[in-house]
Amino acid sequence: MSQNTAPLSPKPAPGPAGGPSRGSGWHSGGTLFAGVLMLVGGILGILIGITGIAKDDVYARIGTYVYEFNLTTWGWIHLVIGVIVAITGWGVLKGHEWARAVGIAVAALYMIEYFMFLPYEPVWSVIAIGIAVFVMWALATGGDSPRTAKTA
Repeated sequence: MSQNTAPLSPKPAPGPAGGPSRGSGWHSGGTLFAGVLMLVGGILGILIGITGIAKDDVYARIGTYVYEFNLTTWGWIHLVIGVIVAITGWGVLKGHEWARAVGIAVAALYMIEYFMFLPYEPVWSVIAIGIAVFVMWALATGGDSPRTAKTA
C-alpha cells in the first residue's frame, strides 16, 4: 500500500502583496458579497425613501445644517439611489461587467448620500458608509465575477 502525499488541489499563486491572487475564492466571494450588500442596501434605501415620502415626521427634526433638505426630498433621494443601487447589485450578482464599474461609482454616491444624511440617522449612516467602502474595495479588487468564478 502506498500513500499519495500530493496535495488535493493546487494552492493559488500569491498576489502582488503576498495575499490571494485575483480570481481566487477570497476575491470572487468578496464580489458576490458586495453584490448581495448592494441588493439589500438598495432595497433598504427604497423602503427608507418610501417612508420619508409617506410621512414627513419619521426622522427627528434637527437644527440648522448645511445639507438640510425637507424630509420628503430626502425620501425621494433615498428612493432613487436605492433603485439604482439595487439594480446595480443585481447586475453584479448576474456577473455583468458593466455592473462592476457602475457599482464602484454608485457605492461612492451611496457613501456621499449617507454622509449628508448623518445628522438624521447617525448610527445607520456610519454603517452604510462602511458598507460602501467595502463594496468599492470588493468590486475594484475582485478578479472574476460571481458567475464566471463558478464555471472556471
